[in-house]
Amino acid sequence: MISSLTDPIRWPAEAIWEALAPALPGFTVEILPEIDSSNTELMRRFRGNASTPSRPEPVLLVAEQQSAGRGRLGRSWHGRRGDSLTFSLGLPLQPADWSGLSLVVGISLAESLDPKPGSHSGRVRIGLKWPNDLWLCGQDGKEGDERKLGGILVETASWKGLRYVVIGIGINIQTVQLSSATTVMAAMPAIPPGNLQDLLPGIDAPATLLRVVPPLVQAVQAFEQFGFAPFQARFAARDVLSNRTVQLSDGSQGTAHGAGENGALLVHTAAGMKEITSSEVSVRPVCRSIAAAPASKPEGAPPC
Repeated sequence: MISSLTDPIRWPAEAIWEALAPALPGFTVEILPEIDSSNTELMRRFRGNASTPSRPEPVLLVAEQQSAGRGRLGRSWHGRRGDSLTFSLGLPLQPADWSGLSLVVGISLAESLDPKPGSHSGRVRIGLKWPNDLWLCGQDGKEGDERKLGGILVETASWKGLRYVVIGIGINIQTVQLSSATTVMAAMPAIPPGNLQDLLPGIDAPATLLRVVPPLVQAVQAFEQFGFAPFQARFAARDVLSNRTVQLSDGSQGTAHGAGENGALLVHTAAGMKEITSSEVSVRPVCRSIAAAPASKPEGAPPC
């Protein structure tokens, strides 16, 4: 059953805590009705201040509504309570190489919500757009028949030799009401928004949270131990940019050839093969659905 905007949301906090506490000593689950940004809040807690010590414990922070949600490259998003799921997972983490973490997060989310293949004639319905987006793909698999389902924002910080990661996730659950002042994004997205209920009718934010968080923690812990390489083939199975012409933020174009063992996007350009990292550029597929969109418009993720 889908709750109305005024109904209390029944979050599965206890079930998530019971599933993860044995593997995450000191783990807590918090639900807040509203906050500026769940990622910002966890970063504030980790860094501390003169009167509040740093708090590096593992925590899941769920925000029913965010007033200053953030996405990659500073993009902003404002959503209405119940339309989307927004949460941040904060963990002490010490991988040998951080490259590819956002891809591993995306893989885990996509596989939790769209196990493949089988129920969709062998086609994946949730694809991954490098480096941090989930796309809802059409059943016929046609290029351009895609909508943006979610976004990922990974941030890290250090304190006294300890590294801490905050993984922020936003997933559209219900149809985004762009005509409402409370739900409109900072600007119209370059790719239209999709919603999870188109794939899983009747699912709500609490059910989605319980479905994705335990496998996500397992995936992040595996990444910490083994890096991105073991996930490379799983990303390739959902890579929506593979063999498509893409445009980089410097204006150059090329053909995407998947992600390397270090998580970098491989793009064959006129100047040869380039390794693109998420810290360098923004990548957009070249197709009719976005070709007319001004480059200054955000991609419209429901981030954290």
